[in-house]
Order: sequence, then structure tokens, then C-alpha cells
Amino acid sequence: MLKNVAAVVLDGFSPFELSLTYEVFGVDRSDDGLPPYDFAMVAGEPGLLRGDAGFTIDGAAGLDRLGHADLVVVSPADEPVGGGPRQEVPHALLSALQHTVRRGARVLSVCSGAFVLGAAGLLDGRRCTTHWRYADVLARRYPAATVDPAVLYVDADPVITSAGTAAGIDACLYLIRKEQGANVANGIARRMVVPPHRDGGQAQYLQRPLPDVPADTLAGILSWMERNLDQPMSVDELATRAHMSSRTFARRFRQETGTTPKKWLIGQRVLLAQQLLEHTDEGVDTVAARTGFGSAAVLRHHFHSCRDITPDAYRRTFRGRE
Repeated sequence: MLKNVAAVVLDGFSPFELSLTYEVFGVDRSDDGLPPYDFAMVAGEPGLLRGDAGFTIDGAAGLDRLGHADLVVVSPADEPVGGGPRQEVPHALLSALQHTVRRGARVLSVCSGAFVLGAAGLLDGRRCTTHWRYADVLARRYPAATVDPAVLYVDADPVITSAGTAAGIDACLYLIRKEQGANVANGIARRMVVPPHRDGGQAQYLQRPLPDVPADTLAGILSWMERNLDQPMSVDELATRAHMSSRTFARRFRQETGTTPKKWLIGQRVLLAQQLLEHTDEGVDTVAARTGFGSAAVLRHHFHSCRDITPDAYRRTFRGRE
């Protein structure tokens, strides 16, 4: 169970990325019925820690605090001289992170915090990500890792890595949803006024500018798709509704969402299935019909592909916790 969270701070830390960890796990929201976390900032090295824009941290907890954490979050830290991701990481911190994983807890990196996990050998043989600007450097420095520069976050349990800034929030909320269910994740997201879920496979950024077209965005058609997930949809039908050719619609959809219409639709249907499994007693056949999958077999296939768990097992886990 996710209850005890420690955020590692190194010299050269980024105040914003560090504060987002505190915002997710350090704020007591029990007045909204949300579970509080035992949160602490942990000094990854001795002495006064200096961050960007004149921020400093003194008096953070020692490394022994990591021994009690269910989750250890490593925020980005640049070299004190010259900038760029840290190369020299204290041996004591690397040993503590290795011990964290060995005893069955999780570690999560935000942005270039992945370099610290790489230095600890925790990315070896695992798929991972970081901010797209640093992805090539990470791959060269830790060739045993499989670096994916295009995604928001990667769950290679017990090691979770995320891209820049907002993707760190996405990864934290993803883990909360995975461990404590949609109610908790959605409640925290609502208080933070951020999207409750962005799929980890979504693109980090758009490589091409959006073309000049009469419609500013596809927000209208996306909203319609969300409201009609139980209905069959083809790219041709969606393109007609959006007043575009199928080819133009598919291209613009990828530019605006970072994925294809089919993958986006499956992701939204799986999210709806999660909510129905958590909050209703409807059978899997009914859930399949309401989410547009048509049959329980198709639902099970896509649900397991996206969440690595069957719908029945998901319901037993999260209905039991609520």
C-alpha cells in the first residue's frame, strides 16, 4: 500500500519539479476524504543544498529515512558547475536506492532524475524515459537501459521514470490510481486542477506545427467521442463528422493527441471500464457493452493489454480497497 513517500533532494535541484512531488504527496487532503501520506524530503548528500533561482534546503531528513518509504521519488538535479544532468552521485545514495528496490519498494524519477537511477544501475535491462532533450545522453551513459524518448512515463515496476515537469505529475497520479484506485487519483487531480489521467504512451511533444485549417482544434469531436464510447466508430465516420477527409483527420488527430484515433479510443474505453468496475456491480458483459468493446472477450484483451491485469482481478483489488 502506498502510504510512506520520500523525495530525494540533491545539490542543483529544480525547485518546481521537487515541489510537484510535495504537491501530490505532501499536502494533507483528508478533509476531502483522501488518504494522507507520510511525506519527507531527504537530503541525497550532506550540507546546504542549493537549487535554481536562489532556493536552498537545509535540515532535510537523512538517507536512513528511505528505509521506511513505500515510494522514493528522485527529482532532477544539475551539476553544480556547468549544468546538465548529474554525473557524480554520492555512493551512499546509490546504495540506498538499490536497497529500496531490493526490499520491494518503488522508485520514481522525474525528468533528469532518471540519471540518478541509471547511476544506481536501476535502469539496466529496463525500459525507461526522461525529458526528450536528455534522452540521447541517458542512452549513451547507460547503454544497458532501453530509453524511449517519446513517451510521458514508463512503468517498469518497481522502477517508474517520467519525462519533464507535468509528466512527473502524470506518473505520480498513475501510480496512485494503480495502487489506490481512480477515486483517490481523481480526487487529488481535482484539488490540483490537473488532468486525472494521461496515458504513459502519449507523446512528449509534437514535432510538427499544426497546419492551418478552418477548425482550431479537434476538441469538439474528442468530446463527442468521450460521450459516445459505447457506439461503434470508424476513422471514416469520425472524419465525416469533423468535416475532413479520412487522411487529413488521421494526421491532425495524431498531431493534436500524439496518438492514433484507434489507440486514443481504446484508452478512453479502458478508463471508462475502470470506473464501471470500481463503482458499479455490473457484469463484465455489461461493462463491455457500455464501453463499446462489444464482448467480454474483447474487453479482457484490451484491458489486460493496457493495464496488465484482467477486469475481474482489477475489480476485486479496487472494490475491496474502497
